[in-house]
Amino acid sequence: MLDSPQSPEPQSRAQRLIGIAAALGLLAVAIWMLATFLPALAWATVLTIAAWPLFKVLQRHSGRTYAAAAVTALIAIAVLAPLIIAIIEGAQEVRGIIRWYIEARKDGLEAPEWIGNLPLIGPSVADWLNAHLRGDPFASADVQSLTEWGRIIGRQAARRVTTLLFALLIVFFMFRESDALLRQFRAVGSRLLGAPAHRLAAVAATAVRGTVDGLLLIGIAEAALLGIAYAVGGVPHPVLLGMLTGLLSAVPFASPLVFIGASAWLFTQSAAIAAIGVLAFGSVVVFVADHFARPVFIGGSIRLPFVWVLLGILGGVESFGLLGLFLGPTLLAVLITLWRELAES
Repeated sequence: MLDSPQSPEPQSRAQRLIGIAAALGLLAVAIWMLATFLPALAWATVLTIAAWPLFKVLQRHSGRTYAAAAVTALIAIAVLAPLIIAIIEGAQEVRGIIRWYIEARKDGLEAPEWIGNLPLIGPSVADWLNAHLRGDPFASADVQSLTEWGRIIGRQAARRVTTLLFALLIVFFMFRESDALLRQFRAVGSRLLGAPAHRLAAVAATAVRGTVDGLLLIGIAEAALLGIAYAVGGVPHPVLLGMLTGLLSAVPFASPLVFIGASAWLFTQSAAIAAIGVLAFGSVVVFVADHFARPVFIGGSIRLPFVWVLLGILGGVESFGLLGLFLGPTLLAVLITLWRELAES
């Protein structure tokens, strides 16, 4: 008796499983191969989403390639200009630092005058510091360790610059091929997630743009307010320090390093009242910005509660570094949107 022909269903199912396994294997190999460039790709995606409205405006007045080049150039200027200004200002201070180093090695350091003026314990503390600071304060410095630290910092700086350059290159091609990329993402998203794919993509894009806008506006505000405080307090280079404060404000709890350092310098110059004023004013500005202004600004664009925005920012930075400033709120915004849709349905 002849066997009945087998149904093609088991074979097609096996083929689908093999196809899925092959696709996942290729994806894993691609991720492993491009692991070094994944941060540049992620930064390029964030920058492209943030600058998308500007690109669409320029595209209406010029071709897609010219608009992509113009927006990429503007992003490069916005990112590199503060760094270049900081490098130029720092280079101008190198001569003064070298002179101070030579004098310190020859004459030794002395305790600041304000320490000796402290009641009760001031003279004793000043005498103890002068006894330990006289002579060569750098005699015990490990030159080899300092050199190794310099090499590590140099390698990290070169790595960050390389990542930035690759990110800018990817941004240009993302803008230039934006029509094809959007069409492909819509098709793949519809096949994988169905109808919610477009809504989730819109929420993610809004979260990224809201985060970028919030960081930019808050950074400008902190730079202006604390730059004025530095100038009033008598801190040298208030514009440079204000710009540095604004840049570090993108990282939670990083900008206090600048105004705390400025306050410490004022203390060493016997300007205790100015030091306390800069420290108190900077603490208030940063506390309001980190705990109220930024979460409200970001959460308002995506209807995300305050606590989730704060957790997204802090958890994102802890998990992904600086890139987590954008990934953290975006992931939580997408998850909460899914939760709301499931709850309503």
